[in-house]
Amino acid sequence: MIERNLVTAGRIRQELADLARVVTRAEQAMRLARGSTEPDFYLDSAALNLHDFYGGLERIFRHIALAVDQSVPGGPDWHRDLLRQMSASLAPVRPQVISANTEEELDEYLRFRHVVRNVYAFKLDGERVDRLIQHVRPAFDRVRGDLMAFADYLEQL
Repeated sequence: MIERNLVTAGRIRQELADLARVVTRAEQAMRLARGSTEPDFYLDSAALNLHDFYGGLERIFRHIALAVDQSVPGGPDWHRDLLRQMSASLAPVRPQVISANTEEELDEYLRFRHVVRNVYAFKLDGERVDRLIQHVRPAFDRVRGDLMAFADYLEQL
């Protein structure tokens, strides 16, 4: 049990380091889009990095659900159910992984990830991409704080 918790904490920390790079790349792509006469390719890059941002968080959440909760949601709404599971306290198994406010904020990135996966890139709403990029750094800082606190909790067990 202790080794599994250490592995989970280590995976959280590694994934968060990678996600910091993803957030930076998303911001850079959007800056280039704003300054370009041909912004579409940069918007595509920004959107892909937003997709990767939520995808990386979801990998962390699935690992926690599997290794700690020992229960991974299934069915057609499993993505949303997994996000909700992370904001739930599962006493005596574990405390909340993320706050309810973080869950609410991440829900928009979950919905956008679905759009990126199911719509042609040239049909993406540039204003929505820009708005999400403007909020991705604060959202990442909050979720990183939540996840680092959870990793600390796992290491102390």
